[in-house]
Amino acid sequence: MRHYFLNPKTFIVIALTVFCVSANAEAVDPDAAKAFAKQNNCFRCHGVDKDKDGPAWTKIAAKFKADPKGEEKLLHHLSSGETAKFPDGHEEAHMILKSDDPKEIQNLVDWILSL
Repeated sequence: MRHYFLNPKTFIVIALTVFCVSANAEAVDPDAAKAFAKQNNCFRCHGVDKDKDGPAWTKIAAKFKADPKGEEKLLHHLSSGETAKFPDGHEEAHMILKSDDPKEIQNLVDWILSL
């Protein structure tokens, strides 16, 4: 019978990864994120899993999850007013999220990335 043991460093890395992923997933408040998105009229251009004038959030999540700096880029996009490109080819400044609490914006970003 063979016994397999993890290198202690490997075990620590795996444990921390599982802890961080589960801690981040628990931190997301989907209802608050949806309410905040509704308050900022995000659903006018984005659906959760359906494209509208803007891409579905599931597509956005897939794009930004694949990028090591995806969370940072998504936060910047939602808070800077940078240019958004539309299916018909026109471009305009993306709406800047309005909030006095940066945790609301972070929760929305976390929720989108959880999709």
